[in-house]
Amino acid sequence: MSSQDISQTPLEREEEIKLKTEGSSVIQDDREIAGDLNLSPNSLVVLKKRYLKKNDEGAVVEEAADMFRRVAETISRVDLLYDPQADVEATVQEFYNLMTGLYFLPNSPTLMNAGRELGQLSACFVLPVEDSIASIFDAIKNTAIIHKSGGGTGFSFSRIRPSNDPVMSTKGVASGPRSFMNIFDVATETIKQGGTRRGANMAILRVDHPDIEQFITCKNDTKRLTNFNISVGITNAFMEAVKAEADFPLINPRTGEEVKKVKARALFDLIVESAWGTGEPGIIFLDAINRDNTLPQMGNIESTNPCGEQPLFPYESCNLGSLNLSKVVKDGDIDWHLLAEMVRTAVHFLDNVIDANKFPLEAIKERTLANRKIGLGVMGFADLLLALGIPYNTDEAVALGEKVMAFIDKQSKAASAELADTRKSFPNFSGSTYESNGLARMRNATTTTIAPTGTISIIAGCSSGIEPLFAVSYVRWVLEGTELVEVHPYFEELAKNRGFYSAELMRKIAQKGSIASFQEIPKDVRRLFVTAHEVSPQWHIRLQAAFQKYTDNAVSKTVNFPNQATPEDVREVYLMAYDMGLKGVTIYRDGSRDQQVLSFGKEKPKPQFVAPRPRPERTTGVTEYINTGCGKLYVTVNKDDLGFCEVFAQMGKTGGCASSQIESAGRLISLALRSGVKIESIIKQISGLRCPSPCWNGNGNQVLSCPDAISKVLTRVAEVEPPESVKTTMGACPDCGGAMEQESGCAVCRGCGFSRC
Repeated sequence: MSSQDISQTPLEREEEIKLKTEGSSVIQDDREIAGDLNLSPNSLVVLKKRYLKKNDEGAVVEEAADMFRRVAETISRVDLLYDPQADVEATVQEFYNLMTGLYFLPNSPTLMNAGRELGQLSACFVLPVEDSIASIFDAIKNTAIIHKSGGGTGFSFSRIRPSNDPVMSTKGVASGPRSFMNIFDVATETIKQGGTRRGANMAILRVDHPDIEQFITCKNDTKRLTNFNISVGITNAFMEAVKAEADFPLINPRTGEEVKKVKARALFDLIVESAWGTGEPGIIFLDAINRDNTLPQMGNIESTNPCGEQPLFPYESCNLGSLNLSKVVKDGDIDWHLLAEMVRTAVHFLDNVIDANKFPLEAIKERTLANRKIGLGVMGFADLLLALGIPYNTDEAVALGEKVMAFIDKQSKAASAELADTRKSFPNFSGSTYESNGLARMRNATTTTIAPTGTISIIAGCSSGIEPLFAVSYVRWVLEGTELVEVHPYFEELAKNRGFYSAELMRKIAQKGSIASFQEIPKDVRRLFVTAHEVSPQWHIRLQAAFQKYTDNAVSKTVNFPNQATPEDVREVYLMAYDMGLKGVTIYRDGSRDQQVLSFGKEKPKPQFVAPRPRPERTTGVTEYINTGCGKLYVTVNKDDLGFCEVFAQMGKTGGCASSQIESAGRLISLALRSGVKIESIIKQISGLRCPSPCWNGNGNQVLSCPDAISKVLTRVAEVEPPESVKTTMGACPDCGGAMEQESGCAVCRGCGFSRC
C-alpha cells in the first residue's frame, strides 16, 4: 500500500460516518456524550463545541467514544503501510485506551479531523518569506490554505529589505516587513479554520534588522496585527553586546552591509518596556535553537510555530501530543513503567499521524516526510506535584521536572529507534546529529516538544502544560447569570479529609483564586497550592529551563509577573533566560492589557443609577455616510448647549433585523450621552466590534461592523483621538463570555475551550 492510499482513507472513513449518522437522532444529553468515559463537565462543553461531529444543522451526532474510536482507527491503519500482516485491531485498541483513559491526547487538529474529509492533522507550520513580491504573496496564499485546514503558521520576515530601501525594478522604495505583515493579518482575519479554529501566526524579525525598532513596537497598538504573535529573533552577539553596553550593528538583509550602529542596551530596553506594557514581543534565542538543530546540513532554523515551542524549517510541519502526568502517580510515587509504556505508544501514534495526514501543500508533505519530526510533551505537571506533595516553586519541583523530562526524552528516542528498525530512519537521517553521534538509526528528526495544552488539558481534566495552577477555585458564570464555584479536585478532597471544607469557604476562595491569605487553612496546604501569580518569575524560568534541558524543540510557557512588577524585573528575567540556555521567553504582567477578566475577583459593586437629561427642543449636528459590510450607513450626530446629546443611524436599505438593531444602538448611545457618559468612553466600547461582514473604505480603513462604523463617525465629529484597541488577548471569552487565562503563550477559556495563540 502506498502513501497515497493511506491518505485517502479519511475520505472513506467520512463516508462510513455519514452512513452511520444520517437519520440518527441528535445527541443532546451530556451523559450520552460521555458514555462510560470519565469526562468532566468542562470537558464535555469543549468536546461538544469544538471536536465532536455535527450534522448540517450544527447538532452533535457523535459521542466522545466515537471520536476517540474514529481517531484510533484512522491512525492505526498506517501500520499496514509497513506490515501488511499487522494486527491493526490490536493497535486500534491500544490507541483508543491511551486516549479514552486520558493518558495522552494529540494536538487538536488530529482529534478534530482524523477520519473526516478534511484530514489535516498537524497544528504547526512554517512558511518561507523571501525578499520579493512573488514570494510574499505566495506565502499569503499558502497561509490561507493552511489556516483553512486548521493549522497555524510561523514566518521569519528577516529576509525582507528594510523600509525606504531602493526597489530597482520600480525605481521606488521598499515599505519594509511591517507593511507586509498587515496583509497577512487581514488575510487571516477572513478565514475561519474548518469552523473550529481561528488562524494564528508568528512573526519573527532578527534583532539586527534595520526595521527592528518599528517591529518591537508594532503591537503596542493592539488594534493592529490581532492575528499575530510577534517575537524578536535574538542572537548571542546581541546579548553579549547588551551585557557589555556596547554598540550593535544593524544589517541590511538585501546587501549584507551594515546600515548603522545602535546602543544594544537601548534596543534591549525597548524590547523589555514593550513586553512589560503589553506582553509582546516575545523573544526567541536563535543561536540556542540552532545549537540543538538535529539537521544542521539543512541550514539554520529562522522561525517557529505561533506559540514558539516548535522551531521549523520552511515548509516543515510537526505533529504534537501531550502525556498526562497526573495519571502516573501510584502509591505516592511515579509509576515509571507506566510512563515508559505511555511514551512508547504515543511515539508510535505520532509517527503514524505523519503518514495518515492530508497535507495542505505538496511542499509541506515532501519536507515533513523527509524529516518526520514529532513533538511529544506533557500536561498535568502541576497536578503531579500536588499528588506528590511538592510545591511548584521549590528545588524539589525543578529536580523532578528535569528527571521526568529526561526519562521521557530517553524513552522517546528508544521508541523512535525501535520504529526505525522496521520502518527505516527518516530520509534526511544522513548528516543529522544522530548519525554524527554514532547512532545507527532514528525514525524521527525530533521527538520532544513542550506545547500549550489549553483545550486538550481541559478534555483531560488536568493542569495545562508545565504551568502552575491558575487558581485553586474560581467562579464560572453560566446561563442567566448562574454562579458555579469550580474547585480543584485535589484541594477539595484534601479539604474534606483535613476537616476544613465548607461551601462558604470555597466561595470565598473563588473570589480570590488563591488560598494564601486564608489563615483558617493549614500552612502546609497553603504552601502546596501556590498559583501562577504567587510563583516568582525566577521560579517560572527555572522550571522552564529544567524541561528545556531534555527537550529537542522548545518549551511553551508564560512567565507571570504581578501588576506592580517593573521593567527592570522583566529585564532580569530575560538575562536569566539567556544565561540558562532557554530558546524563548513569553512574559505576561497581570493587568497589563485592557478588559482583563480574571476567573477570580472582587465582590460585585453596588449599582448606581443616573437619569438622563431631557432631550432639548432644538439641536444642531452633521450627517455622514460610511460604507459597511451591510451597505451604506448614515450616521447623524447632534449637539445642544451642553454638548453631544444624540445619535441616529440608518441603513441605506430599510427594514429587517439589522435596521432595528442599528436604531436601538443609536437610542442607547443617545441615552448615554444625555446621562453624562463621555463620548470617548462610548467610542471605546463600540470601536473594534466585529461582525461576519467587514469591509474596507476608500481611505484604506477597515470597518469591522456597523457599531465600529458609528464609532469612526463619532471620532471624526467629536475630533477626539481614536481609542486604543479592545485588547482581546485577555478578557472575556468571545464565545461564551467566560474568563480568559494567560498560559503557555496563549489566552485560553477553560469554560468552552476557546483559545487565542
